[in-house]
Amino acid sequence: MGRARRARKIAATAAYGGGGLAAASAALGAVGYAVIKGEALLARRIVGTPFDSSPDDDGTYGAGPGEPIEILVLGDSSAAGMGAHNPHETVGAIVASGVSALMGRRVHLTNCAVVGAESSDLERQLAEGLESITPDVVVVMVGANDVTHRVDRATAVRHLELTVRRIRALGAEVVVGTCPDLGTIEPLAQPLRLLARRWSRDLAAAQTIAVVEAGGRTVSLGDLLGHEFAASPKTMFSEDRFHPSPAGYARAAAALLPSVCAALGVWGHDTADRAPEARRGEGVGPVAVAAGQAVKDAGTEVSPTEVGGQARGPRGRWAVLLRRRHDAVPSARDPQPDASGAAEAATSGTSATPGTAAAASGATASGQAAAQVGQPLGELGDPR
Repeated sequence: MGRARRARKIAATAAYGGGGLAAASAALGAVGYAVIKGEALLARRIVGTPFDSSPDDDGTYGAGPGEPIEILVLGDSSAAGMGAHNPHETVGAIVASGVSALMGRRVHLTNCAVVGAESSDLERQLAEGLESITPDVVVVMVGANDVTHRVDRATAVRHLELTVRRIRALGAEVVVGTCPDLGTIEPLAQPLRLLARRWSRDLAAAQTIAVVEAGGRTVSLGDLLGHEFAASPKTMFSEDRFHPSPAGYARAAAALLPSVCAALGVWGHDTADRAPEARRGEGVGPVAVAAGQAVKDAGTEVSPTEVGGQARGPRGRWAVLLRRRHDAVPSARDPQPDASGAAEAATSGTSATPGTAAAASGATASGQAAAQVGQPLGELGDPR
């Protein structure tokens, strides 16, 4: 069964409230399950818990007139910034700095993510955030703990979809960073690493289908740090060899920022609606096909669209797939640009401070595709 079909099945099961964990466990067999469990326990001992907590990145970023843009962050330890040393090094802080630089306005960040959270915790996090703000955009990063804790994938996807639908009902935009490829984590031994890769990629594809069906957009995090980790693990991953380092979070933020800018309609080099470029492997097609392809290429955005005025076709919801252009991300130091720096960044596409430059570099590749143009996804080959 191909990934697109598996993802469609997981998403369909989520929509109808079923589950499949028992069947998946039975397929492993008693011996295989014992091996996997033993390797998982060993990996947990290797990873350990070197951090007391994640940094508190709540606050206002940038400067400028008018009411601040409200960004709400939900999710697990990656959304909370576990492994970052300072508040301005988290994904939320870098994205907030980038949006502020491009808009010339203040951005207020509220981070309700919790270390160790699963998808079932998202609704509670959303309720907490809504007690104090009305968000313009919500950024969600979740899924890794659903895989490591062996949560039924259909159940996890259902919780995510319900959360996205509630956010969209409020009139806010949603950008979901899908489950990262856990097969890139060094402490995991084979065959656990191979299984973790398949489980996490299948979950990411199913998340994409559910989120797009609910009216949100996704960005594939996939093996975003895989190649960099192999080349320089001490740079891209933190001391626990599981959570990203500040450099790793900057890489993830650069992938998410273009889609956040597109959702907000923020000016940038590539943030306006544009046609998919067939030469870049972009196009329009059924969401399940787009989801299966997105997990192969980290940084790929999938969002809902229409074809001929219709939101759905014979094979389900129409979706547009864009592969963003990414620049090198400088290290972040000072997240608080002054008013002149924010204004300069808003007109030039760069920031007066390295922290904002890290985010703004990702924005040079942002934008949402025009729906009806581009090569059909079903005709595209493997982008790799």
